[in-house]
Amino acid sequence: MQYLILENFFSNTSFVFLFVTMLFYWIRTIFFPESWNYTNKSNRQSVKSSERTISSISAQGIAGDALSKVHGNRFGTFCILICNLSLAGQLVCRWIISNHFPLSNLYESLIFLSWGFTLSHILLEKIMSSPLIGSILAPSALLTSSFAYFVLPETMKKATPLVPALQSNWLMMHVTIMILSYAALIAGCLLSIMFLVLNSTYDPAVLGSKAIESTPGAISKNTENYNFNTTVTSIDANTSYPISNDKVEITNLSDFNFQKGLDNISYRSLSIGFSLLTIGIISGAVWANQAWGSYWSWDPKETWALITWLIFATYLHTRLNYGWEGKKPAFIASGGFFIIWVCYFGVNLFGKGLHNYGFWN
Repeated sequence: MQYLILENFFSNTSFVFLFVTMLFYWIRTIFFPESWNYTNKSNRQSVKSSERTISSISAQGIAGDALSKVHGNRFGTFCILICNLSLAGQLVCRWIISNHFPLSNLYESLIFLSWGFTLSHILLEKIMSSPLIGSILAPSALLTSSFAYFVLPETMKKATPLVPALQSNWLMMHVTIMILSYAALIAGCLLSIMFLVLNSTYDPAVLGSKAIESTPGAISKNTENYNFNTTVTSIDANTSYPISNDKVEITNLSDFNFQKGLDNISYRSLSIGFSLLTIGIISGAVWANQAWGSYWSWDPKETWALITWLIFATYLHTRLNYGWEGKKPAFIASGGFFIIWVCYFGVNLFGKGLHNYGFWN
């Protein structure tokens, strides 16, 4: 009884803090858009490069602005950490109550997936400290856990004994790795979708000398929209003499760097998710051979897992071997987002096969 009360406490705590976290990141993203353009790596590079072109005072100003943004994200990081620990506590209580690893039905897997989203948030925020990450992953975790809490029938929420097919040590390894792979892949796909949205509105303004009058090397201290100005000399192809000197200003460079950072962490998240998915499929094949006498039976879940694997193998292949970056691989990842949900959720709702036990009757 004590563990049931604790489980209920942890579920309520995680729901409240996920809701607060989502509101915090949404407000920060909508009303403070200047906080988007801070990444740990690119900021250090920006400060180093600016030290070569401007005075140390300006560099300190930029670093100070970046530091204030880091402090501004601490509340969100604290909340998402509480969510992560609360969901973990709920799963531990569930484990103790049921006497088996809590991944035997849809309710438990959704809670674990929500925990995976919070873990992805914490890890990705170490790479790129931007409220945009929280504004995407916090609602993902909230919607996932809310579906488990409020939509699933009460009979599915109760801890029940394992069916014979799941009474194996492979349950912890195979299902855990698969759910974590889904969390990492979905996070990477959502970041790719956000990249496409931001890229569609991005306009790298390039202005000629007639349109601007500015000081070379000037960097704004109050914003991170750095304006780099230079002189471009046109050369006559026949005489090799200069024809004209034009000033060129490139604005919104930090927006460009931010989008590259977004594309980069999406790539990292998808790479981790793909690696976990590969391990999960292999471990599942070994388990299937022990349980059913066949490594592969073209079960609907197995088939869609293979389709998911091929989609993201294509994504990584184009990036690694063809040097694709930005929009092209992001479109592949966006399509993969829907494939993952079909594999994880749709097959269990509508498909029939060996993986349907304990999910939805």
